[in-house]
Amino acid sequence: MILPRDSIRARLIALAALLTGVALVGGYLAIAAILEDFITGRFDAETEAVADALIAGATIDAEGRLAAGPGPADPRFQMPLSGWFWQLTQDGQVMAKSLSLFDNVLNPPEADFQGGPGLGPAGEPLRVARHAFTLPDSASALAVTVTAPRAEIDAAMARLRRPLAVSLAVLGLALAAASVLQVVAGLQSLDRLGRDLRRIRSGQAEALPLPAVAELRPVATEINALLEQNRAVLARAREHVGNLAHSLKTPLAALDNALPSEHPGHGLIARMDRQIGWHLRRARSSAAPRLLGQRTPVAPVIQDILLVLGGPIRDSGLRAEIRADADPAFAGERQDLEEMIGNLVENAVKWAKDRVRITVLLQGDQLRILIEDDGPGMSDEDHARALTRGARLDETGPPGTGLGLAIVADLAALHGGALVLEGSDLGGLCAGLRLPAAAPPVARRG
Repeated sequence: MILPRDSIRARLIALAALLTGVALVGGYLAIAAILEDFITGRFDAETEAVADALIAGATIDAEGRLAAGPGPADPRFQMPLSGWFWQLTQDGQVMAKSLSLFDNVLNPPEADFQGGPGLGPAGEPLRVARHAFTLPDSASALAVTVTAPRAEIDAAMARLRRPLAVSLAVLGLALAAASVLQVVAGLQSLDRLGRDLRRIRSGQAEALPLPAVAELRPVATEINALLEQNRAVLARAREHVGNLAHSLKTPLAALDNALPSEHPGHGLIARMDRQIGWHLRRARSSAAPRLLGQRTPVAPVIQDILLVLGGPIRDSGLRAEIRADADPAFAGERQDLEEMIGNLVENAVKWAKDRVRITVLLQGDQLRILIEDDGPGMSDEDHARALTRGARLDETGPPGTGLGLAIVADLAALHGGALVLEGSDLGGLCAGLRLPAAAPPVARRG
């Protein structure tokens, strides 16, 4: 499993690995230091015991010279240049020594020395213990020196370091596995929260269930409050827009009915009505262009629109064709989709001669809706002008306000999409909508 650098899992696992590694290295060094103290202490205890035995067996002969008692029975002190050496000195002169020294002598420091570093006859590292002592029948400076080879101490440490390193490595792997499991298990609630959010985005749910962990409950509560506030704002905006539309359009209708049929004010009233319709639709759309968690299937919307326009279609003798991918859905509200498709289909029905074709394509996370007719169409220069509010390219054509295409383009842009006008292979106009597609339904998992 490869995790990106900005992943919480990656950061937690990396931090756990770093701290575990530092702890294990520190533990290895600390344990190794304790073991080294223990081993060197054991060797020092051996050399001290030999020194004490040599002091206990030492005597002064009739001539006042230091004489050694029985030497240690340890065969290591008899093996030549073994590193296990002892010698007795009187006034700096070697009076007795171990057979392992052969024809060499030790040169220890003048002061008492217990468990310090030193060098043997061949320059090998030694662990040295030197003690001055006195005897009742002598005023001479007496000293005993006992050594142990440093190589044996290092070999004993090496024998312990390897299993210690292996044991700590196994422990480190176990801790790493435990850290990974802990991170994965600990973040499962975040994964579940993400799945619940995708359910809301796909329109399968309207609110987040409260998570089982206490730390995420405030987050879920705030998100649910935000969703509810979004719905309330949208509802209030639509209510205000409806009230405003009613309060403006009713007096205009009354004024239009009150004027004589030949009065020039009818044109001005129609223009005012178009402008009010334009701005009110813009206000409704911009108040809340998209409600979170909406998923609107496209096919039922098209069927309902064709049902509403069934009368004009039959009266004109038109043939309406529908081509759609399996179960396409729009990531937005049904009302917005109805307004966009309805305007385009109504426009196609007005201008078509024999055929109207509606094609719905699902391309990744994009939804393409093509509405074509076999009418007169328009030139490339007129495509951009047709999207201008209030523009009518042919005043002699079917009645209309000149706002339909502009409203569709504006709504599509508010949803992150676009309206593109181009020629159709049917001979007329092809109005292509590009809109965000809704994610497929997400199965709920525990």
